[in-house]
Amino acid sequence: MPERTEENSKKPASEVPEVPEKASRRRFDAEYKLRILDEADRCTEPGQLGELLRREGLYSSHLASWRKQQKEGALNGLREKKRGRKAKRQDPKDLELARLRREKRRLEDRLRQAETIIEVQKKVSELLGIPLAHENDENS
Repeated sequence: MPERTEENSKKPASEVPEVPEKASRRRFDAEYKLRILDEADRCTEPGQLGELLRREGLYSSHLASWRKQQKEGALNGLREKKRGRKAKRQDPKDLELARLRREKRRLEDRLRQAETIIEVQKKVSELLGIPLAHENDENS
């Protein structure tokens, strides 16, 4: 770890290169975990494991949880898990209902558009004095 000098202690944390502006959680992929577990298993001399952990910036709890994951199911335990809620399985009836609602909305929009066109045609025919053949049928 870099030593704190008098020059660095006077600067704000954002200007000191060793201190990141915003802390972020580290993520380890399965390959890295397996490699570190393999290296840890090869540590036989006293102090080697501590040296490995310091070199990689890890804690012994990382190794413990990774070993547990490995024991639960080799690569399955080390595969990244999706975060958040699990997706609900869609019921085919719900899918059909959603499709029918979309279709209904689309048809209602087309009906409104057709009614607007008919109203405009009626007004244009009135302005031009053209009698509509269906005008008498609607009133009856």
